[in-house]
Amino acid sequence: MVWLRDAGQIQPGQKVLVNGASGGVGTFTVQIAKSFGADVTGVCSTRNLDLVRSIGAERVIDYTREDFTRNGQRYDLIIDNVGNRSVSDYARALSPKGICVIAGYSSMVLVLQYMLLGGLISRTGSKKIGTMLAHVKKQDLLVLNELMEAGKVVPVLDRCYSLSEVSEAYRHLETRRARGKIVVTWEQDNK
Repeated sequence: MVWLRDAGQIQPGQKVLVNGASGGVGTFTVQIAKSFGADVTGVCSTRNLDLVRSIGAERVIDYTREDFTRNGQRYDLIIDNVGNRSVSDYARALSPKGICVIAGYSSMVLVLQYMLLGGLISRTGSKKIGTMLAHVKKQDLLVLNELMEAGKVVPVLDRCYSLSEVSEAYRHLETRRARGKIVVTWEQDNK
């Protein structure tokens, strides 16, 4: 929530792109952006196109077939949960006063680029590109609870694992192919 409202300054009617729209954070991001009244485009793999449409994205881009940074579309807000693009890619895909919030990282080289070049672009131009660490506030959790109770945000669950299968769950998470959240359950012995 904080990455959309505070860092992204989301407004109704804005064109929002979510890179990594089918993952654990992305599925929530698409739905929350939609609840703010945004026009949402999700980026995911071929196998996840229907999933991302089903959670509210008006448009879905298959990253295996189309590059969202080179298709001519411009976005007011990009939330990138993958962090696999260059700063110049983000700048090209942003509207003139657009904001890009990078919440995921694929390499340390890109993290440094986001911090240095993203910071330079943000200070010298009208576009804003930067990284974000979430600081969860009680108010954010209350709003998220309201959205969930209203059915506007529904968790997407990939798989459930028992506590004894946590290493298998972690291996699945490391594949970066999880759709939604991975859940580890704790079952107490009722003796």
